[in-house]
Amino acid sequence: MTRRSALLGAASVLATPALVRAQSVDAFPQAEDAISTQLPVRRNVSSFSQQNWQDHFDELGVGCLLADITSRAVHYWGADGIYKLYPSSVPQSEELTKRGYTKVVRKTEFPSWTPTASMRERDPLLPVRMEGGDPGNPLGTRAMYLSWPAYLVHGTHDTRKIGRQSSSGCIGLYNQHVEELYPLVQVGTQVRLV
Repeated sequence: MTRRSALLGAASVLATPALVRAQSVDAFPQAEDAISTQLPVRRNVSSFSQQNWQDHFDELGVGCLLADITSRAVHYWGADGIYKLYPSSVPQSEELTKRGYTKVVRKTEFPSWTPTASMRERDPLLPVRMEGGDPGNPLGTRAMYLSWPAYLVHGTHDTRKIGRQSSSGCIGLYNQHVEELYPLVQVGTQVRLV
């Protein structure tokens, strides 16, 4: 008997109870009401819902962008009547969260990324700079820079971050969403983080 066959034999013995349970009648109940007759279960209902720009801004101007930290959503209202709603990532902690009014001051396709000194202090393994287009670049394919230094609305290649507290202060979007939003948002668009 070889070591390999002994390990495989032990693994199969350990897995047998799980396989038996998975094939039992208990795992697949035979007498269950049809799903069409059951009341819907309302779990994890969030505040991810449509909002009105008038509740946050005095005028529409060239457009308004609201980043709702609580519901982890970005709302955009365009001067032409367009309304968009996207899921987003938000800052990891309250210390990294900035709230208030700002505006878009610059836009970039395939932005390069330079971690801030505080980011590098938290993680010394971060690169000094990463060029745009690199799949490891946390800014994704598009970035809209705010008047607050080092704060952006940007895409991300890491889709696991969306819907989570995962950023160092920025608002992140799926790349396909930021690419849809990018041509709509003009420099000068009003931004509010709440």
